Amino acid sequence: MNKNFEEFEDKIGVTFKDKELLRRAFTHRSYVNENKSVKKHNERLEFLGDAVLELIITEYLFEKYPNKPEGELTAVRAALVNTQSISEAAKELGMNDFLLLSKGESKDVGRARQYILANVFEALLGAIYLDQGYAVAKEHISKTLFDKTDKIVDNKLWQDAKSYLQERAQEDVNITPTYKTVKEDGPDHDKHFTVSVMFDNKEIAIGMGKSKQEAEQDAARKALALKEWN
Repeated sequence: MNKNFEEFEDKIGVTFKDKELLRRAFTHRSYVNENKSVKKHNERLEFLGDAVLELIITEYLFEKYPNKPEGELTAVRAALVNTQSISEAAKELGMNDFLLLSKGESKDVGRARQYILANVFEALLGAIYLDQGYAVAKEHISKTLFDKTDKIVDNKLWQDAKSYLQERAQEDVNITPTYKTVKEDGPDHDKHFTVSVMFDNKEIAIGMGKSKQEAEQDAARKALALKEWN
């Protein structure tokens, strides 16, 4: 499968010294399984990129909000780097057009694709860090994620959505929300969870995340939006 990664380099304004590193960032495990000539997938780069992303965002929030306590900064950071946020950033960069997937994975454009895009976003950051260094990696994140911060803070999207949903549901409809794990995918080191939030056994919204807690928070946020309780 031929992909014009030079086009992507132009889009993000980064020219890789190691072109293979960029290609590997987009290479899903399923593609390697289907193409025996390809030896490496992007999971190690994703592991590195996840750590680099957390450091960059932590440094940014530490400097941007000198008076916020660390607990609040931790919650804002979690909202900024969750699966939904970084998969949206990946879509905005057009990363979907450059994914190297198996034929089966290529057909799935739903929640599984959201996970893949989030992982590739982190893998790309890991590749940029290795190829270009920390400063360029930080510049890339400044262009793709920093501007989402004000929306998260202004709309209090960092707050504990589960607690707020329970409070509103009990007040408005006299119901305590319950959560059900719908699906659990991926190997132990890279689990993905799909969770539904229900009112009296009626599904209200579905959330996703790399942990049950993240998926439950995502489901609660979506339920709050649907109920217009934000």
